Amino acid sequence: MGGGGGKAEKARRSARVRLWVARSSTVLLWTCVVHFAAFRELWALSVLTVWPGCLTQPHVVQQLSEAVAMADGGDRGAARAVVLPPKRIYKNNGYLVVSCNGGLNQMRAAICDMVTIARYLNVTLIVPELDKTSFWADPSEFQDIFDVDYFIASLRDEVRILRQLPPRLKRRVEMGFIHSMPPISWSDISYYHHQILPLIRKYKVLHLNRTDSRLANNGLPMEIQKLRCRVNFAALRFTPEIEKLGRRLVQVLRQNGPFVVLHLRYEMDMLAFSGCTHGCSNEEAEELTRMRYAYPWWKEKVIDSNAKRRDGLCPLTPEETAMVLKALGIDPSYQIYIAAGEIYGGQRRMAALTSAYPNVVRKETLLLSDLRLFQNHSSQMAALDYMVSLESDIFMPTYDGNMAKVVEGHRRYLGFKKTVLLDRKLIVELVDQYKSGTLSWTDFSFAVKASHNGRMGEPSRRQVIPDKPKEEDYFYANPHECLHQPDDLPGL
Repeated sequence: MGGGGGKAEKARRSARVRLWVARSSTVLLWTCVVHFAAFRELWALSVLTVWPGCLTQPHVVQQLSEAVAMADGGDRGAARAVVLPPKRIYKNNGYLVVSCNGGLNQMRAAICDMVTIARYLNVTLIVPELDKTSFWADPSEFQDIFDVDYFIASLRDEVRILRQLPPRLKRRVEMGFIHSMPPISWSDISYYHHQILPLIRKYKVLHLNRTDSRLANNGLPMEIQKLRCRVNFAALRFTPEIEKLGRRLVQVLRQNGPFVVLHLRYEMDMLAFSGCTHGCSNEEAEELTRMRYAYPWWKEKVIDSNAKRRDGLCPLTPEETAMVLKALGIDPSYQIYIAAGEIYGGQRRMAALTSAYPNVVRKETLLLSDLRLFQNHSSQMAALDYMVSLESDIFMPTYDGNMAKVVEGHRRYLGFKKTVLLDRKLIVELVDQYKSGTLSWTDFSFAVKASHNGRMGEPSRRQVIPDKPKEEDYFYANPHECLHQPDDLPGL
């Protein structure tokens, strides 16, 4: 009996030891796994795509909830849960760092392209750096304009996006060990697979230092075009502060009746860059020329302003714009919201427009006290104009710059909202004929209406010009692959 009891006790002690060893081994094994995963993320490229996000999921949900609540006019306490897409699993080929160039909408389109390129190269994208050295010298970071948490989380089923490089790679970059280059303009995705991806694999981190117009307009797979639209129309939300103030602007405008947004590109820098001096005094023309020569990256120096205007390559003047509005039959009681910077020549140049349309307004006149935090931040101010432009009854750009194109495409996406696409070459010809007395006002008005009858942002296909991508229709002005429209579209 005693011997049997001793053997049983030994057996129980042995079983407890084995259990303790097993548990200790399990804990040790998991500790090693966790440390190895952290070590791997810190010191090398991740081999798996079940990657740790830069934010834990509950925090991402809370951040998004707060943003949504604020955007809906509520407070942080009223935050509601946001369902995030599942993370995409893929082998990470490296890291892509990008520096966007230009104004807000030039950078917006570039961001959409860079997300798409990162997705189809299976690389990790670092939150894009925005241009701070352009004419406007705006110090805004990505998170000052766009809701960065939403941007990262809403696209996680497509691409991994981090706020910054992992520590070891970040230190290497800070020491200057990074390969930097501009990609070739208007390239298709095969260029990025065959030329860019090998560089990312070689250097682990690649910096693309110019990102505007780097992905082709046409000839890309449907899924690539769809992703560009998803980033543009869904993932790129402005910050809650910008969204809230933008809605206030629209609300104030709506209370006073219909409104037209006039993207009046008649700022000093626009005229200097384009060399368009029609209607300017000799002193003003000289001032604009000096400004053009002062910026070495504005490569075109000697410009024939009259010839350029006749070819339709100049922004319309405020006087010409007033004539077009009247010819199209825009009601004089409508509000005319000026989505632009300071007009060159001030009230003198605006006199014809304000005389014909007394209700000319700007964000500065509607919500002056609320704009203090946004002043001296041109991209944040442009974001407010962008929001108002989307909501307007009519949008009319006087020049086909980046904002004109991107807003046009976004209004198409919102249901082909009326966007007057001006035929500037014809308009200046008609204006000159009217002013010379060879064309009556009735004939002028009829010609303007007839020529723009099919230029109101209706459904159409982009024009494709093989080997001349700069001359063909811009993807972001008419992303027809993403729009609900009839199959038998006009165009090519």
